[in-house]
Amino acid sequence: MASADYDIPMIYKIYRRFLRAFFRILFRLLGPVKIVGKEHIPTEGPYLIAMNHVSILEVPFVAAFWPIAPEIIGAADVWNRPGQALLARMYHGVPVNRGDYDRKALRVVIDVLKSGKILLISPEGTRSHVPGMQRGKPGVAYIADKAQVPILPIGIVGTTEDYIKKGFTGKRPGLELHIGEPFHLPPVEGRGAARREARQHNADVVLAHVAALLPPEYRGFYEDYEKYLG
Repeated sequence: MASADYDIPMIYKIYRRFLRAFFRILFRLLGPVKIVGKEHIPTEGPYLIAMNHVSILEVPFVAAFWPIAPEIIGAADVWNRPGQALLARMYHGVPVNRGDYDRKALRVVIDVLKSGKILLISPEGTRSHVPGMQRGKPGVAYIADKAQVPILPIGIVGTTEDYIKKGFTGKRPGLELHIGEPFHLPPVEGRGAARREARQHNADVVLAHVAALLPPEYRGFYEDYEKYLG
């Protein structure tokens, strides 16, 4: 499928190697890391990785332990936060204006996928701050439909906002990454309100697949995830 010409400068590839190694070491020092379902990871792209999003920790956790460095889409305000901004720029993430129809960012992420690469996205659009997913935004369905790529759902457990504090006080908090099987969304059809409704339904399907990988207390809005998977 690769057709677009998306790549990043070599300096950022070097930064990524450093950041991935740093966070792998850090997370393993703070506590045990458990990864389940590695056999479901496709051997090559393109595909979308869809994750739940409790805190700022999911992105470096997934980026550190994924077999190859994924491209990452994140809220543009991260690029204005000290510390987080430095990491986002070093990694060369793709900023998107949350809540807006960011046409430029959407073109970039579709080019990422059409170039045969992997994209990590949080369909919730923002952190929940506590275990329990929020309802997904339709952006993930728009991207999947335009790029015609499979979705790989992942469920992350342990990235609560007290993880760092627990880790540095010797409590050895655990992190878990549960990887599901890739799937395709149905095509988005209709016009106007019907089309918007179809995209929202597809976004719900994506996060229902994520919820199926999580313990009940992490499912939130998708507590009854089975109804979206019928």
